[in-house]
Amino acid sequence: MIELEDLPELIDPVMICAFEGWNDAGDAASAALGHLDETWGGKVFAALDAEDYYDFQVNRPTIWLDGGVRRITWPTTRLSVVRVTEPKPRDLVLVRGIEPSMRWRSYCNELLGFAHELGVELVVVLGALLGDTPHTRPVPVSGVTSDPAVARSLDLEESRYEGPTGIVGVLQEACAHAGVPAVTFWAAVPHYVSQPPNPKATLALINKVEDLLDLRIPPGELGDDARAWQLGVDQLAAEDSEVAEYVQQLEEAQDTAELPEASGDAIAREFERYLRRRDNQGPKGEKPITGHATERPKDDDEE
Repeated sequence: MIELEDLPELIDPVMICAFEGWNDAGDAASAALGHLDETWGGKVFAALDAEDYYDFQVNRPTIWLDGGVRRITWPTTRLSVVRVTEPKPRDLVLVRGIEPSMRWRSYCNELLGFAHELGVELVVVLGALLGDTPHTRPVPVSGVTSDPAVARSLDLEESRYEGPTGIVGVLQEACAHAGVPAVTFWAAVPHYVSQPPNPKATLALINKVEDLLDLRIPPGELGDDARAWQLGVDQLAAEDSEVAEYVQQLEEAQDTAELPEASGDAIAREFERYLRRRDNQGPKGEKPITGHATERPKDDDEE
């Protein structure tokens, strides 16, 4: 771990992680974390040593000019902290990086060691996968955990998945073995339109984090971007009769499977979110950003 600055004492910290690569269909998960970081102006305070975990022939560094000075940015995992002030003060430790090329167990242990040092009470991991889901319907997001106690307390599914996994699944299991409560949210991205970005899936993950942590996360332009994305895919599907027919089949299958949910709990959750956002609005119907980054110098781990 390369620490760039000592942190102040954190308030009820939650660690939120997302990783580019195999676990990040449509870049939905990494974009969600990027939205949190950008919304509250997070500043990098630490980074993992890229030499330990990355094959630079797979994830190559980039060269760029900084006022005429050539610099190199190395692929790695960086951590930042933002403090949310409403509805109550709470710190979010944001972990954003590329899925490592090697030494996954050491990688997870280093992140968990940092979580322990900061007093993190919950780890939330975001992922996105390709699925048989229509782009015209709400994005399915499943919440799973490997901890039976966490599953009961948060009304989540206990993970039963068997098969190949990525760093998201490995980190989830590492948290369980370390006794750290952890939740993973997976957004399903339509496999027939998998190219990034997918703002609709990103917004769905943001909403899940918002509900889990009882936060009000300003959506920014995500809502408009999600609508524009869906209209664009609608137009593409309309130009291909086979794609249009396939989308219709997916719609019918999903509507049939989720009819009870759509008419009950899902509507209740959306209404609760609407009320929470309305209550948090200012006198002009606007809600200022309710958080700030813990002050620290700029990221200086590049050379």
